[in-house]
Amino acid sequence: MTSHSDTSASRVPDRPPRSKRRTVVVLTSVLGLAAGALAAVATFPAQAATEDQGDHGAAAQLPPGVDALEGFGAATTGGEGGETVTATSQADLETYAAAEEPYVIVVDSALEISPKGTEIRVGSNKTIIGAGTGGEIVGGGFFLEGSSNVIIRNLTIRDTQMPEDDPDDKEFDFDGIQMDGATGVWIDHNRIERMNDGLIDSRKDTTDLTVSWNVIGDGNKSFGIGWTENVTARMTIHHNWIHDTSQRNPSTDNVEYAHLYNNYLENISSYGNLSRGATSMVLENSYFENVKDPYYVESDAAQLRESGSICVDCTGRQETNGEAFDPGEFYEYTLDAAEDVPALLGEYGGPQEWIGA
Repeated sequence: MTSHSDTSASRVPDRPPRSKRRTVVVLTSVLGLAAGALAAVATFPAQAATEDQGDHGAAAQLPPGVDALEGFGAATTGGEGGETVTATSQADLETYAAAEEPYVIVVDSALEISPKGTEIRVGSNKTIIGAGTGGEIVGGGFFLEGSSNVIIRNLTIRDTQMPEDDPDDKEFDFDGIQMDGATGVWIDHNRIERMNDGLIDSRKDTTDLTVSWNVIGDGNKSFGIGWTENVTARMTIHHNWIHDTSQRNPSTDNVEYAHLYNNYLENISSYGNLSRGATSMVLENSYFENVKDPYYVESDAAQLRESGSICVDCTGRQETNGEAFDPGEFYEYTLDAAEDVPALLGEYGGPQEWIGA
């Protein structure tokens, strides 16, 4: 087990200017590339590029990777082929999300969820997408139980906290997005904040998961992963801004392959990226600012290989263990320099006007 000294003395400028991104080029099967490309195209029915869309209107004008589905969830197509509908009420959302047939479900306004803490059940083959920045789930969240092929994108999910009654999130399990035994999920460009318990929980062998370009913050438990003795899950967590939280950022337990890259962790009071159980974790080019215990392993059975990350004003543990695995054997991905990550996420993290417009 290798410990690294705190690098807070070598501070880099806050919100550095964006530089050109570099892409990790990986040889993979033609079939795998085709599946990833199909998923990326098929899930954006409302985003046909035109010449008059402005700087962020067309995907071709964005930096590489911002509008792409990468990682272990790359075959996810969501509600592709199904009817596109707009949910204007909680009842609409519940009906479409739980239906047996595929749907692309557009949310273009703030939906107040009642009773507080209700988690909308999401069945298989669904895309739930916010139109521009107007789609909000207020006072509730989502629950994927055994679901497969689901996209949750471009939404604000917020405000189930009950601090007066449940200061440590022990009594009211009001998650932002909870997944139990789900397969093939993409959680992208959402803002998830002020939830009572987990902002995101990936539980009970949920696998083939990509979590990207989200802003996750103002809560106790950010991103819990595990609740299983099996070591079968595969997940990619990249370009997420996790801020002003305490624990589980993420806590990654018994994951066969966990690939974390280009995440920005800011103002974390308990611990950052934790490899637990028999997890094999690769951590690349992330930016840690004012984080206690930025990254470490809980036991010799857990692996964590780190490269290219920056720690600023951090304290505590920076530890690696073992060789883990090579993500490039599984997929192509776009890797930014760590110093560019805060600025990229400040501009492109969370809901975007050009998605689902």
